[in-house]
Amino acid sequence: MRRLAALGLCVAIAGITPAIAAEPKDADNTGQNVRDRGDHTTTPMDQGGSEGDRTITAEIRKQITDNDALSMNAKNVKVITQGGVVTLRGPVKSATEKTTVAGIARKATGVKRVDDQLEVEHNP
Repeated sequence: MRRLAALGLCVAIAGITPAIAAEPKDADNTGQNVRDRGDHTTTPMDQGGSEGDRTITAEIRKQITDNDALSMNAKNVKVITQGGVVTLRGPVKSATEKTTVAGIARKATGVKRVDDQLEVEHNP
């Protein structure tokens, strides 16, 4: 305790001010949450229960997460399969990531169609 107090005194004497960490921003998904409440938006709760749909989703998810070129955001996109139709939702870092993720989904065995709703993040 004395060492800690002495260290604080030394810092004060030397005129060194500790760096103040920037306030973390709360994630604000209000817009997406309102949008997702509608009946026309596919959410993970809509995942098909058939073995085929589950297999398609698992295959796509594995290929996405195994791809080291993709950002963490891209690896966390929602993959929802219903009757062989795959819906992709969520943010990705670039148009290249959007194309890559959608391409992975299109090549998966048993996919009839891909509904690409991925959003490219716009960084100021």
